[in-house]
Amino acid sequence: MKFSISASQAASSLLLASNVVNAQLTLDLTQTDSIKQAAKQAATNMFNYYTGWRPGDVPGNLPAPYYWWEAGAMFGALVDYWYYTGDDTFNANTTAGLLAQVGPNRDYMPPNQTKTEGNDDQGFWGMAAMSAAEVNFPNPPGDEPQWLALAQAVFNTQAPRWDDTTCAGGLRWQIFAFNNGYTYKNTISNGCFFNLAARLGRYTGNQTYVDWANRMWDWVGSVGLMNNEYHFFDGTDDTLNCSQVNHIQWSYNAGVFLLGAATMWNITEDDVWKQRVDGMLKGTSVFFKNNVMFEVACEPNGKCNVDQMSFKAYLARWMAATTKLAPWTADTIMPLIQTSAQAAAKSCNPGAIGATCGLQWTLGSYDGITGVGQQMSALEVIQSNLISKVAGPVTNATGGTSVGDPSAGSNSGQSPIIFDEITTGDKVGAGFLTTFILVGILGGSWWMVA
Repeated sequence: MKFSISASQAASSLLLASNVVNAQLTLDLTQTDSIKQAAKQAATNMFNYYTGWRPGDVPGNLPAPYYWWEAGAMFGALVDYWYYTGDDTFNANTTAGLLAQVGPNRDYMPPNQTKTEGNDDQGFWGMAAMSAAEVNFPNPPGDEPQWLALAQAVFNTQAPRWDDTTCAGGLRWQIFAFNNGYTYKNTISNGCFFNLAARLGRYTGNQTYVDWANRMWDWVGSVGLMNNEYHFFDGTDDTLNCSQVNHIQWSYNAGVFLLGAATMWNITEDDVWKQRVDGMLKGTSVFFKNNVMFEVACEPNGKCNVDQMSFKAYLARWMAATTKLAPWTADTIMPLIQTSAQAAAKSCNPGAIGATCGLQWTLGSYDGITGVGQQMSALEVIQSNLISKVAGPVTNATGGTSVGDPSAGSNSGQSPIIFDEITTGDKVGAGFLTTFILVGILGGSWWMVA
């Protein structure tokens, strides 16, 4: 089930916003303390939506109407918050949340999510764990699953789901055949896998991950989910053998592939990956209006659902991270991050429990459309302005402390992945739903972005 804002709801929110004194969030991008304070305001209000810390509530889950995956994305934002600011206010709850949802096999497959969990949902939790490993977020107690091992477990459960029976490969959106969307091969599920494989390859030094990233990249291009201009489209249905594509564009698809490609360049320093990164940066222009980030497919028409209101958070997150792995991109990326952060701050209304941030940064004011996704988006784009103040992502060879397990996830009842000979790095480490579906492909989507 999806939730969206109707035109009447949007109008009501705007009317409400017009009656509120809009004391915009203070943000001076020349002052580190100002950026940190603004980030804390956005983070504090975002965290106030989370109820999993309360006695009797479910740790790691957000309340309705938020799906499970967005909680994983939120904890990923809080990992970033600590990385950028050094403030450990949210660390204990972030660790508890990330560990509470690992499931009995420690692979982010909790039984209580079986009816809704897709490969993309699992992927967001895996990427949050990967980020924790890369930034040396404080490690869990020794008897708990470790960040690197959790990321490896997600990879190890997803690689056997590669499906050659239709469309010559790729991952399905859904994991279980009884869930709606099982026949859809969507870009974000495959993008999360590509992103995670590349980052695991860099962190561990194991070529098997890199080979899988290359395989995924090639498949996405061959099936038409990416075009020659490096625009990424929503997905394709395997009942049509992926012969038709839903061409709607979402910002998180562009972002997840951008960071993965930047990581591949960082590993290989191959010019082909530099060309791809440059092409993808040009392709992201569709998500900027006067250099301010916006969700082009749904913000202008007021049709963003709860999931889609968070998508800008991931584009901002992954664009900023790209500057560390492909440093030449900073000249293009940071002006966009800066302009977007200033616009996001204007959309935030400071209050007693932190800043309440709206959806539409291009308006230059608070629009009254609030939620976890809006808070996360403002937080990520604001704190990304601290990227030059922090070290880049570590690896096993450059100070990474997270303990890995190349066989993690092997208890999930799927065929194990055969890795290349374990590298020194491995030894050190060991020591949404998207818019649905076929109607849009066959009937054509009126909100499609060419």
